[in-house]
Amino acid sequence: MPKAYVFTRYGGPETEALVEVDRPVPGPGQVLVAVRAAGVNPVDWKLRTGFRRPGESGDRVFPAVLGSEASGVVEELGDGVEGFAIGDEVFGNTAAGGYAEYALLPAAVTAHKPAELSFTVAATLPVAAATAYDGIRQLDLPSGATVLVTGAGGGVGVAVVQIARAFGLRVVGVAGESKKDFVESLGAVHVPSGPGWAERARAAAPDGVDGVYDLVGGEVLSEAAQLLTDRPKLVTAGAPPEEAERLGGTRVARARNAAVLDAVAHLVLNGDLTPHITGTFPLDRAGEALRTVEDGHARGKVVIEVAR
Repeated sequence: MPKAYVFTRYGGPETEALVEVDRPVPGPGQVLVAVRAAGVNPVDWKLRTGFRRPGESGDRVFPAVLGSEASGVVEELGDGVEGFAIGDEVFGNTAAGGYAEYALLPAAVTAHKPAELSFTVAATLPVAAATAYDGIRQLDLPSGATVLVTGAGGGVGVAVVQIARAFGLRVVGVAGESKKDFVESLGAVHVPSGPGWAERARAAAPDGVDGVYDLVGGEVLSEAAQLLTDRPKLVTAGAPPEEAERLGGTRVARARNAAVLDAVAHLVLNGDLTPHITGTFPLDRAGEALRTVEDGHARGKVVIEVAR
């Protein structure tokens, strides 16, 4: 039987286990993929604690496979799926977890993997890079404008900075002092996080900022909002919609379609976006991979590689 890394109930790491599961069967509009790589994201451990994505409803069935993005080879097609064939190399968002030897992907949020892209790199794009792309498109700032990015050194932040630069924006990136050289290497002006960061941001952008892409939420989001005169140019992927709306901004509206996946893949191929993979782990060390992200020590992306 195929293996998958699951959580058996809500809670901490003690709820996780590598187990044998039935091979998934694709439903209408789904593709079954033999997984080659799965990206690791903060939302994965948050879901294990009981977190619900905006709009998510219904009871979770346990054991639940961890993971939100994967790449691999199409093994089977569900009813109504068009544009894919068995043997196609693809990447996309998962329907029910990706830390596994087999995963289900909704065809609507699955794209063909360019041959020049490795499975490992492709597996990093559907969550972090696509979220970054959606938010930058949502801000709709003109070339030459200045965007402030909070949490610029994390998995999504790294993608935001690079995509913003590819769109011709000047970027002021807020991140820990230890990430200064890294953030600057991405093309951003680094502002150390911590108490007083907003004043340091004002000094780094004396003409003001034209937009804010927040990845932190809470007090940082509130302080970032004070740097803007045009509050609709505030988007967040780090706070609930109501928190953003209270400040006059909005949460990032995810497009969740194959066109965005194609777009970010081409940004990689063009050299405008590098996922900065800082750790790879085999499936039997998926817990270690998740701890790296959950503990907040990851700089860039962590990937689980599945041997075939």
